Amino acid sequence: MSPKAIVEKSRRMGLDIIAICDHNTAENTGAVIRAGQKQGITVLPGMEICSKEEVHMLAIFETPDRAVMMQKIVYDHLHGENSANLWGDQIVVDENDEVIAENFNLLIGATTLSLYELVYKINDLDGICIASHIDRPAFGIISNLGFIPEDLQFNALEVSWRMSINEAAVAIPGISNFSCITSSDAHYIEDVGKVWTGFMLESPTFDEIRMGLAGRLGRRIVL
Repeated sequence: MSPKAIVEKSRRMGLDIIAICDHNTAENTGAVIRAGQKQGITVLPGMEICSKEEVHMLAIFETPDRAVMMQKIVYDHLHGENSANLWGDQIVVDENDEVIAENFNLLIGATTLSLYELVYKINDLDGICIASHIDRPAFGIISNLGFIPEDLQFNALEVSWRMSINEAAVAIPGISNFSCITSSDAHYIEDVGKVWTGFMLESPTFDEIRMGLAGRLGRRIVL
C-alpha cells in the first residue's frame, strides 16, 4: 500500500478521486497527494478516526494542513505505544516510497473523544464527516450504538463493498435521512477500486465533492 502503488492501481481502475484515510493518522497523506499529482489523480487527505465508543469515522479535508490539525487533536486523545511485534511497523514514507520515519503511537487504538466531539471538531476544521462502513458487524455506528443519532452532523454514511446502498436502505433503519456512499475501504492494494461512488461534478475537487454529497447546484451522487 505504498503511494506509488495506490496511485497506479487507482489510475488502472479509472478512479479520478481517492481519499487516503489511515487509522488515526494523516502522516502519509502528503506523499500520496504528491504521487497522485504525477498521475492526474486527485488525492484528498483524511483519517479514519476511532471514537471512544469504538465507532470508526472518516474525516476528509481540503488541504494537508487541515488534516494535520485534526491529527494533532487525535494524537492528544490517543494513548499507548505501538508494539511492532503485535501490530506491525507503522512507517511514514515519501512519494517515492522511501521510508522517512516511524510512527510509535498506538494507531490501532480508540481515542478518548466521543462521537459528538469528533463530529464537532471535524466540522470546525471545515472537513467532510462520514460514518464508516455502517453495515459492518464491528466498529460501525449501527453495530456499536444500535442507531444513528439524527442530531449528528454527518455529511454522509459509508456502506462497505459487502452490501449495495439499495440493500442497505432496506436493511438499516434511518439511513434515508443521509446521503450514502460506497467505497473499497482498501487495506490491500488488490482491493483499491473494488467498489466506488460516482459523482456528477464540474471538477474533481474537495468543494465539488462536498456539494455532491449535499446535492447542491446540480452536483449529486450517481449510484
